[in-house]
Amino acid sequence: MQSIKEIREQFPILGTSVNGKPLVYLDNAASAQRPQSVTGKWLSLVEEANANIHRGLHRLSNEATREYEDTREAVRAFINAESAREIIFTSGATASVNLVAFSFGEAFVREGDEVIVSASEHHSNIVPWQMMCLRRRASLKVLDIDKNGLLQPEALGKLISQKTKIIAISQCSNVLGLKNDIKSLVQTAHKKGVPVLVDGAQGIVHSAVDVRDLDCDFYVFSGHKMYAATGTGVLYGKLKWLQEMPPYMGGGEMIQSVSFENTVYAQSPAKFEAGTQNFNSVPTLVPAMEFLRSARESALVEREQESIVEFMLEQLRADCRIRLYGDTGRREDKIPLFSIAVDGAHHEDLALILDKMGIATRSGQMCAEPLMDRLGVTGLLRISFAPYNTLEEAEYFIKSLRRAIEMLI
Repeated sequence: MQSIKEIREQFPILGTSVNGKPLVYLDNAASAQRPQSVTGKWLSLVEEANANIHRGLHRLSNEATREYEDTREAVRAFINAESAREIIFTSGATASVNLVAFSFGEAFVREGDEVIVSASEHHSNIVPWQMMCLRRRASLKVLDIDKNGLLQPEALGKLISQKTKIIAISQCSNVLGLKNDIKSLVQTAHKKGVPVLVDGAQGIVHSAVDVRDLDCDFYVFSGHKMYAATGTGVLYGKLKWLQEMPPYMGGGEMIQSVSFENTVYAQSPAKFEAGTQNFNSVPTLVPAMEFLRSARESALVEREQESIVEFMLEQLRADCRIRLYGDTGRREDKIPLFSIAVDGAHHEDLALILDKMGIATRSGQMCAEPLMDRLGVTGLLRISFAPYNTLEEAEYFIKSLRRAIEMLI
C-alpha cells in the first residue's frame, strides 16, 4: 500500500515552488497533474514507436497501432463496456459531446423535437446541444437543480415529453461538487424511452464507473482530468446508437470504400475516428487508469481524502464570511471539490493572493455561466483536491484563505 508521500513522489511538479512558496495545487478539477508513469509512457512512444496507426506494415506502425488498440480494450474494461467497438477516442469530453450532439441530432432529431440538459451543466454540455437544436429546429429544455443543487428523477420525469429525444446531464457538477443519482435519472428517462448522455468528466475521477450498471446510452470523459495526457478523451456509446449515427467528420480511416459516386463508412469505432489520431497520447490513458485504480484501492488515500473533505466542510461552514455552494449536509453527496464566495471580496482577488502564497485555485464562472446566474453570483473560488493532496495542504489553504480575506475586507 502506497503512502501519500510515495504517491506525491510520482508527481515531480509537486516538489516545485511558486512565488517562493512550495506549490499547493488545488485546481485539479480543471486539470490534474501527470505521474511519471504517464509522462514516461508518452516519451517512450515518441522515442520508440512514433508512426501513424492502422496504415503502415512496418514495425513502428504496428507497435503504435497495438498500443492504441490495447488502450481501447483497457478503457472498455475500466468502465465495463460490453464491446471495444463502443469506445471512441476523441480530444476530450467537449469533443465527445459535440460528436454525439451532431451525429445523434442528424439521425434522430427533427423540427419540434426537444433536448433536455440540466441547470448545472458545463458549457460543453450546453452549447453543442444549442447548436444542434438550432440546426434541427428543435427546442432545448432545462432540468432545474433542487435547493441543495442536485438533480431529481421526479422532476426529470415531469419534464420529459413525447417530443424528448435525448437528455444530457453531468454525473458531478464541476461547480457544486455534488454526485447526482445518475442511475435513477437514467431509469426515469428509459421508462419513457429516452436515451441519456452522461458527462463524466468529474465523476470518473472520484468513483468507479460501470456503464452497464448505470445503463447510460453515452458516457464522456477527458484524459487530462484523470492524470493522462492532454488532448485525450473518450466517448462510450451503446452500439445500437453508434450503428445508426452518421460520422461526425469525414476523412481517412473512417471509410470502408470511397468513390466519387459514393462512400461506404466503416463500422464503429473507426467511423468516428477520422484522420490521424493522437496516437502518442491516447495510450497514456492506461497508466492514468492504473494510477486511479491504485489510489481508489488505497486505504491510506481514502482516509486522507475523507479527512480533507470533513476538515474543509467544517472550516468553510464555520466562517460566517464564507458562503459554501453545493453543501447538502450529507458527506456522501460530496466529492473533494468546494466552491465558495466571500462577502466583500472578489473571487479573482482571492485567487491572486492565494497564488502569491503558492496555492493554485480556480476563480471565475468555471465554464458554467447559467449555473452562476442560477446561484445569483458573478463567479466563485473553487478548490479541488486529488489523491496526492494532503490534510496539511488543506490546513495551509484555510489559513491562507483567512489571511487573504483579512487583506481584502
